[in-house]
Amino acid sequence: MTGRFIAVEGADGTGKSTQARLLADRLGALFTREPGGTPLGERIRDLVLDPMGEGPVDRAEALLMAAARAQHVDLVVAPALAAGRDVVSDRFVASSIAYQGLGRGLGAGPVAQVNEFATGGLAPDLVVLIEVDTPVAGGRLGDDRGGELDRIEQAGDDLQAVVSAAYRDMAAADPDRWVVVAGGGTIEEVAARVADAVEARLTPGRDR
Repeated sequence: MTGRFIAVEGADGTGKSTQARLLADRLGALFTREPGGTPLGERIRDLVLDPMGEGPVDRAEALLMAAARAQHVDLVVAPALAAGRDVVSDRFVASSIAYQGLGRGLGAGPVAQVNEFATGGLAPDLVVLIEVDTPVAGGRLGDDRGGELDRIEQAGDDLQAVVSAAYRDMAAADPDRWVVVAGGGTIEEVAARVADAVEARLTPGRDR
């Protein structure tokens, strides 16, 4: 039996990384992240996010993200799913569409096409979108990182607002595969909402 693939998405500062880890623990799933998840992917992550180095131009950023994803799918995600293990990924293709496609203005279509090639067409069974108001998310970033933001986070609230809107549009366009969870409240409160939403979607016979 093939494992279930769940991607947890959200703008920076929404708490999605914490919630992805907690969900993986709850399900006994493999937790992984993007960009990253493999040694090569982590090196690409450093190249893309380093605020001190030479930043890639927007198209290069999109291609680097896709390259890291191709490595991640082939070496981590696909083998785990084939072995029957559930996988929870902190970000997947929707992040590239939101950040590089809409946020950087490259277009959702071209970015989606590049990632279709990178992933071999693999798509999550469920996408969990953690939503938090942009000013609140921005404040969380400053508190959590002590002011030390990565290169994309440094782009500020304008980029994050576009990204958040892009996520909402994707969720609205594909309600059978996306579930939106309010990210306000304590970590435990959000985790309970995520767990309930995921159980409702992935348990046969449960009402949505």
